[in-house]
Amino acid sequence: MTKRNATAAIIGAGDYIGAEIAKKFAGEGFSIFAGRRNGEKLAPLVKDIEAAGGTIAARSLDARKEEEIVSFLNDADRQAPLEACIFNIGANVNFPILDTTERVFRKVWEMACYSGFLAGREAARLMLPRGQGNIFFTGATASLRGGSGYAAFASAKFGLRAVVQAMARELGPQNIHVAHLIIDSGVNTEWVRQRRLEALGPDALNDPDALMPPTSVAEAYWQLYQQPRSAWTFELEIRPFKEKW
Repeated sequence: MTKRNATAAIIGAGDYIGAEIAKKFAGEGFSIFAGRRNGEKLAPLVKDIEAAGGTIAARSLDARKEEEIVSFLNDADRQAPLEACIFNIGANVNFPILDTTERVFRKVWEMACYSGFLAGREAARLMLPRGQGNIFFTGATASLRGGSGYAAFASAKFGLRAVVQAMARELGPQNIHVAHLIIDSGVNTEWVRQRRLEALGPDALNDPDALMPPTSVAEAYWQLYQQPRSAWTFELEIRPFKEKW
């Protein structure tokens, strides 16, 4: 592993996608700054990265709170210059419209849209004086269309996509690569597996190609990072080869 004088901040470093993104960038020599709501759950990720010779700092983070995002990213930048910031908060919920309370709608927007705005703004504030950087955001099928029961989630993801698109148009000419990764698939996580079993029955998990491995998402982010600035992607859609779309 070749160490870099650079930090990758992972906001929403969950057990699956976020953890694999952190491992991938750590394996490429980045210092990792990882945050999630319950910071104690980051202990296995810290152990894995350090065992592989990587560097990681991990802490609890409520990305909806401006002061916490500011502190988190400033501390990441002090560790080594912030070169990549990846916003990976999901907030995927499903409620019939009449069961979607004001609180649910607002909280989902705070998690999946508002906190993305805060993360992107503060990452840009740190990167612009150096004239380089990468700010990436995790989207979903709901970023492009609203499905039955997904009014809260889709509105937040639609909103995040709009924020990211505006940022990309503004910051791209200043050598900041802003990109939106749409995962148009179920990802192979425990939560998704359980939902598929409930919806489709005991044979739902028989096909290993039906769900996307979190490592594939991490590879897609690494591909975005490696793009030359003469051919930057704003939006990348990924799905397993068996996914109908």
